[in-house]
Amino acid sequence: MTETHVRTCPLCEAMCGLRVTVEDGHVTRIRGDDDDVWSKGYICPKGATLGHLHHDPDRLRAPLVRTGDSWREVSWEDAFREIERRLRPIIEEHGVGAVATYIGNPTAHNFSLGRYIGAFMVMSGITQIYSAGTVDQWPKNVVCALMYGGMWSIPVPDLDRTDYLLMLGANPAASQGSLLAVPDVLGHLDRIRTRGGRVVVVDPRRTKTAERADEWLPIRPGTDAAMLLAIVHVLFAEGLTRPGPVADKTRGIDTVERLARPFTPEAVAATCGVSADTIRRLARELAGAPTAAVYGRIGTCNQEFGTLASWLVEVVNVLTGNLDRVGGSMFANPIAWSQVGLRPPEFAEGFTFGRWTSRVRGAPEVLGQFPASCLGEEIATPGEGQLRALITIAGNPVISTPDPTTLDAALPGLGCMISVDNYLNETTRHADVILPGLSPFEQPHYDELIWSWAIRHAGNYSPPIFPPAADRPAEWKILLTLAALVGGQSYDEINVTELDDLFFAGLTAFKQAEPGSPIADRALDEITAVSPPGGPERLLDLAIRSGPYGDAYGTRAGGLTLAALEAKPHGIDLGPLEPRLADVLAPQMDKIELAPAYVIADIPRLRARLDRHDDGLVLVSRRHLRSNNSWMHNVAPLMTGKPRCTLLIHPTDATRLALDDGMAARVTSRTGSVEVPVEITAEMMPGVVSLPHGWGHDKPGVRLAVATAHPGVNNNLLAPGDRVDVPSGNAALNGIPVDVRAVEP
Repeated sequence: MTETHVRTCPLCEAMCGLRVTVEDGHVTRIRGDDDDVWSKGYICPKGATLGHLHHDPDRLRAPLVRTGDSWREVSWEDAFREIERRLRPIIEEHGVGAVATYIGNPTAHNFSLGRYIGAFMVMSGITQIYSAGTVDQWPKNVVCALMYGGMWSIPVPDLDRTDYLLMLGANPAASQGSLLAVPDVLGHLDRIRTRGGRVVVVDPRRTKTAERADEWLPIRPGTDAAMLLAIVHVLFAEGLTRPGPVADKTRGIDTVERLARPFTPEAVAATCGVSADTIRRLARELAGAPTAAVYGRIGTCNQEFGTLASWLVEVVNVLTGNLDRVGGSMFANPIAWSQVGLRPPEFAEGFTFGRWTSRVRGAPEVLGQFPASCLGEEIATPGEGQLRALITIAGNPVISTPDPTTLDAALPGLGCMISVDNYLNETTRHADVILPGLSPFEQPHYDELIWSWAIRHAGNYSPPIFPPAADRPAEWKILLTLAALVGGQSYDEINVTELDDLFFAGLTAFKQAEPGSPIADRALDEITAVSPPGGPERLLDLAIRSGPYGDAYGTRAGGLTLAALEAKPHGIDLGPLEPRLADVLAPQMDKIELAPAYVIADIPRLRARLDRHDDGLVLVSRRHLRSNNSWMHNVAPLMTGKPRCTLLIHPTDATRLALDDGMAARVTSRTGSVEVPVEITAEMMPGVVSLPHGWGHDKPGVRLAVATAHPGVNNNLLAPGDRVDVPSGNAALNGIPVDVRAVEP
């Protein structure tokens, strides 16, 4: 029997529509869905291999419990009882403060996890939170929280209508969009140029994205903020600032002008490796273009001045009149609101940071979290407040966070470690119990958070393709059960349905209390009577119905519901973005805070950077189109072709260091050393070398047959855990000073 299913790819922000062919229960082919209103048939190599991910023999289908150095499959009841047996004594003796959680990147793309991670945190009482966010985008969250009043109020470039795009630290040829939801980004860049526009890419490496631009500008890693502040200087000095309609809605323009005065193009040119004339030209081009947008992504976040660089992206868009403007940088208005966009009660009057500090390092809290690199030392260091239990959720921090040696050595010392994960990988091999989730094809899909960064108002719901086994709980039930166990309930007392109803009632009440809520007058029993019976579908229905296009549970004729979205298997498209700054600004904010005191306090540190001369090599990371952080290396079709875990180095540097193509080099930082094959290429700027992110599958005790056969090296071994962007605590993974030497045969 052959069936074809329409499906949204869950792997990244592109959210491409797929056609999945299934024959006798086996996925035989995946291709792009030409009828998908969003992606229109576009697909990348990763999406085409989701069938291999579903059928992967290494993917866990039953809970695992550790006995010594061996594992045994157990029932779900036995797994949860084992968790209770291990966790309860720790919490009774040391309190819930001795329990931490690490939340991985795939959580944001999972239908259950993304909607119930909030419930898990609140119901469990866990306050020690670590996540991939402090490795990826925390500077963006800090900046948008302070400027616009929402940590996820992140504007995106209007690629369909802009005339000029300045892109820094982003390579969508490998990662699609990032904090930018759009399929086929390179196609959009081509269309900008076709209609007479201009695309400029600033990056230490001439990436595939840079090759599709009008201009590639190599820049010294970690100096984007200095270059952007010099652009701001030119805008003021030459009278090119034209904020337009947002001028009356912006506070702090004069402060920015004063701060930019010392950062002349000549003052920063040597530091950045970008000439003063080029900086002036960029400022004039941005100011003179009919419409323009500056977009900065991961390379501008995980560096030593990530917050300042992320802030200045917004500043330039404001000063050139391109924020909240068609063709500029705009805010999405998604069909379904995201839970993470709801303002936490503790920030009701505004965002403050450093409310407490980590026990060992004294790192300040930022948005409720410490740097991910603090986790290992908090486990390993004895004393009051020591972490003694850990719950990891869809994450592999032994591979994906800085200074993984400390964490890898610390995890065996935990009294209890629980992992919600589909694989026995480099991190979960230390767990006492592993609770596997479903495959993407065994559950529905609708991206909750990702549509908040989309370049159009659209949406697409996908039902599951395969029914899970009768005894397999969805991840949302796993999280609620874990939350109850951590919160003090015994396994026999837990009623997941009641917990779910409680969470739904709380979210509904929160939404009803918002000013102008379309469901403020609806009774909870009226809402539940017409809602799906429970679980993430009910939450999605709530987010749609009480969203900007929803039916408000019957009070808006023709409004959207989950059922209406289900009836459109190829999705719905409600049109392009529209200016909406007034709706985006938090209620307590009457204007954009263009010069937040917390952010600009870091400018003296940037000024001191101009006096520092780095003569040696520095390391940057990179991604690949056929990879997805650390968790797609076990898919055999994605691992074909030439080895990708290589050290990219410019010919000039290779000659100076007596390195030949393909030979082994030892790369050493102040915290670690790896040996890796050399790949000599002019795509790197001189003085900068590059290793890919997410490799290092050489640990014993994992069950990743394909990945283990292609282990590569972990570039995070070279990343000092204390090297962070100061205001955000985000890891500074780019611009790490390294020594590179040939390995003698």
